[in-house]
Amino acid sequence: MTIPDSTPSDFSHEFFGSLDPQALAHPDSIKWQHYGEGVIPMWIADMDFPVAPPILRALEDRLTRGLGYPLGRDDRLIADLQTKWASQGLTDVPADGIHFTPSVVPGLYAGVHGLTEPGDRVVTMTPIYHPFHLAINDLGREVAAAPLREGDTRWEIDWDALERAAEGARLLMLCHPHNPCGRVWDADELARLRELVLAHDLYVISDELHADLRFTDAPFEAFAADPRVRDRTLTVTGPCKAFNTAGLGIGVMVTHDPELLARVQRRVAGLGGHPSALSFTMWRVALEDGGPWLARTVEYLRGNRDFMTAFLRERLPWVRFTVPEATYLAWLDLREHPEAGRIQEFLLEEAKVAVHNGPTFAPANRARPIRASFASTSPPAGPF
Repeated sequence: MTIPDSTPSDFSHEFFGSLDPQALAHPDSIKWQHYGEGVIPMWIADMDFPVAPPILRALEDRLTRGLGYPLGRDDRLIADLQTKWASQGLTDVPADGIHFTPSVVPGLYAGVHGLTEPGDRVVTMTPIYHPFHLAINDLGREVAAAPLREGDTRWEIDWDALERAAEGARLLMLCHPHNPCGRVWDADELARLRELVLAHDLYVISDELHADLRFTDAPFEAFAADPRVRDRTLTVTGPCKAFNTAGLGIGVMVTHDPELLARVQRRVAGLGGHPSALSFTMWRVALEDGGPWLARTVEYLRGNRDFMTAFLRERLPWVRFTVPEATYLAWLDLREHPEAGRIQEFLLEEAKVAVHNGPTFAPANRARPIRASFASTSPPAGPF
């Protein structure tokens, strides 16, 4: 195997421009400022790529008008979202089944608060995006963890563990595509998950934030595409990962059952806030005009992923990992490293590489994994 000299995408300079650390490490960037000068930041789920030009032009135009309270219900954006969701199997989403939030994480908290009571068991498959754990624990619920199983080529659901975790539970929190393992749950897995949900009478929160960042050829299928689970599912999503707009916070909770949504809203009334006028503009333009930018970005990320895969297999074969099917995040098991017990600190101190500490996503995991972002405009460094 030969490591490519660079990512295979030959349009990087034309498309993304020339990005250097001095330009990226501006004073308002938590990604580049948190660990200080000289550190390669591969820790936070934030791309180095500039925002799509159509979005920037629309934001500049929006700034020529007043910035009072936004409408709150952007009918054009709702129509665009309904069209998008229909392509993923979420047909006939009612307008009163849609509620905009400041970002996806408040939607996770709102869903847990609205669909469960203190002390209830909430099922999730670990390792998992850490706000899942936070939402469950902060609100006085119990985490019912079902650890994923590491297969030969991809992470897999441990169905026996999931069945045990679902006993007596009230809610399943699903991450689809999965963060940090990069799985896109396939049709057979989704069908079996739905059967489990029906058998155990569970509500579902399905976080589908990374759905547009897939490297698989199959169309994306939303969990609630099956009519049998629509009225018990709250899907949460947003544009910030696909279009690199985390600083323009906006998300959405969506369900086919308006009463389910109203129940959640009543429980968090006055606590959630609302998205900004600029964020509504950003998301609408992203859906209407951002498709070419997104397609090229996914292709570039695929090149970065493939470079990382070749690098690890040739230079660091002792690192255990599976190739991500989605997201720009790699879940790497470094248990064979002599400094495995303090691997995050070692990488920061000795290699000047900042990564996200694995136990944050799987508190009971003793394998010392890390999560690293490969969403940069040059091949990620590897001085492990």
